[in-house]
Amino acid sequence: MIRRLVARAFWALSRWKLVSSPAPSKPTVLIGAPHTSNWDFALMLAIAWRQGIEVKWLGKDSLFKGWRGPLMRGLGGIPVDRANASGVVAEVVERVRSGEVFGLVVTPDGTRGGHTHWKSGFYRIALETGLPVTLGYVDRTTMTTGLGPTLRLSGDVRADMDRIRDFYADKAGFTPAQRVEPRLREEGPAER
Repeated sequence: MIRRLVARAFWALSRWKLVSSPAPSKPTVLIGAPHTSNWDFALMLAIAWRQGIEVKWLGKDSLFKGWRGPLMRGLGGIPVDRANASGVVAEVVERVRSGEVFGLVVTPDGTRGGHTHWKSGFYRIALETGLPVTLGYVDRTTMTTGLGPTLRLSGDVRADMDRIRDFYADKAGFTPAQRVEPRLREEGPAER
């Protein structure tokens, strides 16, 4: 109740506009992209709280050190040890299989640039758990943010990513210069 009130106040006062498809009614892997700024975190919480979505999110383990640890966990955070990032996929799959229900927010393009490809953890988690993928976005050019369509992945990486690329083609992120094209290494080189 308090989260929804905070979110309602945020959207009433914010320059950003919430333009969203309805929230998914079942557990989902929720992509947060383009992830180009730490402000994306506040927008993600405001979207989830306004839509009534219970979220978990993956964050670098340094965010969970000291006093921030309990706060980040309370906001739904799951720490990721970047030296052993592959272990997080197994952990999330186990949580879903044990019956825990949540929307898992993943930022596959990493944090604020410096990458040429998206990380494939979201794809592997979705396939291994059978969860659909909901496309969340931030677009500074229109000052809009929200949820897009929810997709079922087919296992054909290139075809699935083509659908994802189509959705994000006109989404610039909070800092457009830091945007990373939605492409997984598993797709091979980009076609020209």
